[in-house]
Amino acid sequence: MKKQKLILIGNGMAGVRCIEEIVTLNSNAFDITIFGSEPHVNYNRILLSTVLQGDTSLEDITINGRNWYEGKQIKLFTGETVVQIDTAKQVVITDKQQEVSYDRLIIATGSVPFLLPIPGSDKKGVTTFRTIEDCQAIMETAKHFRKAAVIGGGLLGLEAARGLLNLGMEVSVVHIGRFLLERQLDETAAKMLQDELENQGMKFLFEKQTQEIIGNSRAEGMIFTDGTELDVDLVVMAAGVRPNVQLARETGIDINRAILVNDFLQTSIENIYAVGECVEHRGSVYGLVKPLYEQGKALAKHICGMEDQGYKGSILSTQLKISGIELFSAGQVHEDSSSKSIKLCNEVNRTYKKLIFKDHKLIGAVLLGDTRDRTRLLDIMVKLQDISDPEKTALLQSTTETSYSMAQMPLSEIVCNCNGVTKGTILEAVQKEELTTVDQVKKCTKASGSCGGCKSLVTELLAYIKSDECNEIVEQKSMCSCTSMTEDEVVQQMQQLGITTLQEVTVELNWRSKKGCSTCRPALEYYLGMIYPELPLNSTDLNTAQHIKASIREDVCQCDQHSALKIADLLERRLKSLKTPFPIEIGVAACTHNGDGSTIKDFELMRMARGWEIYAGGSEEMERPGKLFMVAPTDEEAIEITIGLIQYYRESANYLEQTWEWIERLGLIHVREILFDQELRQELLERLDEELFLRKSILVNSPASK
Repeated sequence: MKKQKLILIGNGMAGVRCIEEIVTLNSNAFDITIFGSEPHVNYNRILLSTVLQGDTSLEDITINGRNWYEGKQIKLFTGETVVQIDTAKQVVITDKQQEVSYDRLIIATGSVPFLLPIPGSDKKGVTTFRTIEDCQAIMETAKHFRKAAVIGGGLLGLEAARGLLNLGMEVSVVHIGRFLLERQLDETAAKMLQDELENQGMKFLFEKQTQEIIGNSRAEGMIFTDGTELDVDLVVMAAGVRPNVQLARETGIDINRAILVNDFLQTSIENIYAVGECVEHRGSVYGLVKPLYEQGKALAKHICGMEDQGYKGSILSTQLKISGIELFSAGQVHEDSSSKSIKLCNEVNRTYKKLIFKDHKLIGAVLLGDTRDRTRLLDIMVKLQDISDPEKTALLQSTTETSYSMAQMPLSEIVCNCNGVTKGTILEAVQKEELTTVDQVKKCTKASGSCGGCKSLVTELLAYIKSDECNEIVEQKSMCSCTSMTEDEVVQQMQQLGITTLQEVTVELNWRSKKGCSTCRPALEYYLGMIYPELPLNSTDLNTAQHIKASIREDVCQCDQHSALKIADLLERRLKSLKTPFPIEIGVAACTHNGDGSTIKDFELMRMARGWEIYAGGSEEMERPGKLFMVAPTDEEAIEITIGLIQYYRESANYLEQTWEWIERLGLIHVREILFDQELRQELLERLDEELFLRKSILVNSPASK
């Protein structure tokens, strides 16, 4: 099949990440060409501030070297700008008069820095902070001059100012607002941050608007609209960026603040897509790396012909990259009439925490001085998890205060939000590849390779993995002594070869023992039953204790138990004698008056004022509480979700794998993604109904029933 021609305009982080996803999904689908205006390979623009601060080298921020492009058979043209798109002929024309045709085109032109339109902005010593060249120019200027001003008290401005301090310059931050980071912080947190930065040597000028940059051939001073002046040798403009949409506008693509796209990142012109900072999706323009990567992933799936719901938008989170300061914010950080907040301010320890809630959901967080809980809080926000009033206060308690350690962190917990890298992924990579440095972890897993905000967490996790404290091992074990294959490999071979009996397994898959053993026989019987529910099975070796139990505590209180009894009865009848990888129990509670033991069953439904809280992965034997999976507003949805959960457990768990182990292995986020997808959930329910129908037919037609 002939490859389609795919052109990417823009060699930045968002566009190339999309290409990475595409070649991973289908490496043979496209003949790919990339044009980049800058004379560099793909690099991490977000980490330029760490280069300026002296923590990182320019070489360290390279994401993909030329060998990567060549290895993926991607044609790369650096230092060459696409200046025209001919949509009729489906060709692009560059500033070097090169003309290249396309079948699909992705625009990822990013943003351009906002240069204040004031007199003197064209003088030497006035620069933006956006590219490698900008970074190099600032570093060279610092060798010869002393006084610097940064216009802009946002994230980029503060990070640039910290870098200038490290270069030995006197730094003043000029900000038009009343306090720093007004989009990410409230005034209390901003003032605490200001104090920290002033202790580091920064000076601040608030509510100042620059009128003119004065000097002869180069900058020598700044005059503000209030008549005050400031002596400077270097002016760094960090007052924001603007989507780079000029090419799209000239092409006739629909533009608002940025290029308008739908959930599949399609523009108004057929076969032309857009991704990254140049994009406006559902009224939002994103400038942070995680949303841009999420866009790229959705676009890659669509362009490769894979079914997907598309990109639905992102919750914004930011982290300041300044040595010695821990700062994180996400979502809504200012209260309004419909929200309430909980705050904790410790001026002695210089920590500040603020959580904002609306309708029992966490919608915003600000952490200063202690950001260890940032991943957990962001995960709660993304999942729209319902939180009771006592739980809200408990969320303010830090992981340090609760003695939370790397050992207690679940393998499924996200460490790097930008790239979705879990603890388990890092653990497996470190152990299998014998990694010893954070840089090696970054290259192998991408953790800490984007915004860099998780670098300290990755460092801590790596130290734990390499310590004597760590006894966690991620490894693929063989199914039993009869074979060297893993359970997943055995099941895959059974399906591919159409194996329908235990004897065929031992012969076709070269079992060491032709009769199998006490470990593999019941497992194989279970898998055969799952693959071929229409076949009558020899249940001699099956675990006959695998009956589902639905229970309800009727003796605890006088709450209305009608709906709970109804659900318990329906689940028990619907799932009676259903085979599962490990014996499971389901609990149904009419209210919350059941005490601490009410969520320690494998699957638990608990009635609340807002619906049914559904918990998964509990263990009565281990007194292990289940994790809140979701809140179902109706009885019907609660039943549907619970049955779907059980069926997905049956289909994807290993034999004798308990529900809590299953959730730890797959990750709660993944299981939610499956069950929250209406189409996938219906497929699970239909497969279960089909199996139950076949089983019933077998029983009716068996000799014993006649």
